[in-house]
Amino acid sequence: MERIVVFCGASTGFKPVYKEAAISLGNYFADNKIGLVYGGGKIGMMGVLADTILDKNGEVIGVIPELLEKEEVVHTGVEEMIVCKKMSERKVIMSKLIDGYIALPGGFGTLDELFEALTLGQLHIEQKPIGLLNVNGFFDAVLLQLDKMIEEGFLKQTNRDMLLVGTSVNQLMQKMNNYKAPKIGHVINKVVS
Repeated sequence: MERIVVFCGASTGFKPVYKEAAISLGNYFADNKIGLVYGGGKIGMMGVLADTILDKNGEVIGVIPELLEKEEVVHTGVEEMIVCKKMSERKVIMSKLIDGYIALPGGFGTLDELFEALTLGQLHIEQKPIGLLNVNGFFDAVLLQLDKMIEEGFLKQTNRDMLLVGTSVNQLMQKMNNYKAPKIGHVINKVVS
């Protein structure tokens, strides 16, 4: 993978472990020549991740909607900053630039972007690996919800398995590098064996 988009919070949360995870992922990207595509912010997890990679002369591309650019959260140290009109346009631009997705702890925006990526995979529009760095059990409740969706007949196990979960950067990246997308027929959720 040459570039990965990372969805994460505009906050670093209350515990240092979250900031440490952003630094760890940033170091991995820089050390392995993986470019970062992200939301373009200078604050929170986004800022920590971008700064870590920039400090090692790694590639960072920001994609930020005009609304957030006006809020003065844009990272001025990022050489390539793509400004778009809408949040929906931002997702399309990001998708065209990357080979995979990772979510770090964050809020509504992080979950929105993560689930859109999973939906694109479920519909077989994309076949990119989608990873979740489950730092400090942050996403445990989300994972339980996915299991409940399977139990109640709203999600197939094959689609649930598209979400690659790791508790460390190395574990997650190994899963992402080995990812094979499920084969899906023309009917939604019909798995071809």
